[in-house]
Amino acid sequence: MSVNLPSAIETAALRSDRFRLEREADWKRLEAIVGRMERGRLRGISDEDLLALPGLYRAVASGLSIARETSLDAATLAYLEALVQRAWFVVYGPRSSLREWLAGFLGGGWSAAVRSIWIDIVIALAVMVAGAIVGWLLVENDPEWYFALVSEGMAGQRVPGASAEALRGTLFGQSQQDGMSVFAAQLFSNNAQVSILAFALGFAFGVPSLLLLMQNLAVLGAMGWLYHRAGLMLDFAGWIAVHGTTELFAILLAGAAGLHIGRSIALPGARPVLQAAAEAGRRSALVMTGVVLMLIVAALLEGFARQLVDETPGRFAIGGFMLAMWCAYFFAYRGGSDRRRRG
Repeated sequence: MSVNLPSAIETAALRSDRFRLEREADWKRLEAIVGRMERGRLRGISDEDLLALPGLYRAVASGLSIARETSLDAATLAYLEALVQRAWFVVYGPRSSLREWLAGFLGGGWSAAVRSIWIDIVIALAVMVAGAIVGWLLVENDPEWYFALVSEGMAGQRVPGASAEALRGTLFGQSQQDGMSVFAAQLFSNNAQVSILAFALGFAFGVPSLLLLMQNLAVLGAMGWLYHRAGLMLDFAGWIAVHGTTELFAILLAGAAGLHIGRSIALPGARPVLQAAAEAGRRSALVMTGVVLMLIVAALLEGFARQLVDETPGRFAIGGFMLAMWCAYFFAYRGGSDRRRRG
């Protein structure tokens, strides 16, 4: 059967024209609204147009689907695809830029989220302190526990029986040595993994999160015992303080965020479990976003400040300043959003 090619082309063109004429008014109206919103001219948009925006978007998206199925001309398809994409960002896309979001996050959103889980922070802190004490007491009672708590790669020369001079050499005069950088990288990698896992395991009623915090701080307690026996406890504390006041604070918040989710699931109160978990998840996710930033700061302190400052008072000064800064931000600073709510 032969096909009259000119007739087929004319039929397709007529079908495309008819399709456009039937719907073009909605396309132009949506394009005008989207164009004004993209240029930031919201005041020029009437309430009627704003109310019609979702319906117009759905109508044009439906038209695009029909146009694809009926193989309309390429120019119409390209126009509709571009218009639907632009309209999607206006209807469903983010309402603020990255800069605006970051300003709100650092300007009070993060600190408010941290304060909202203060009960979980207190519990997590108590567990961390208990973990450090348990680790110390275990190795004090039986030094073999040290090898069960501290991995061989992390320990290096830091083992029971090492001389005070050897242990002191791991704390000072290492700025140009690779061994110190390797240990610092291992310590940071371990703590970053602990932070992520402590948060991720929170769904199991927070129990794995607390156990993980206890185990991680038991390692620190065991190492503290080792340096204490060598008469280097103060120097070890200063060595840890440079980055530890930030890194351990990040671990604390990660564990508290995980516990917050688990506690909301176990004790949802009058709310449905899914609603309680969703609300806790949003708060905890905001906290964890900040934890990532804290870990980055800790990595910079660990990689540079601790290597450059080779004496204990200076290390304590850096660590103390960072701790004071974090505490002031989280528990004293309220930010613009809080002031607006109080007003």
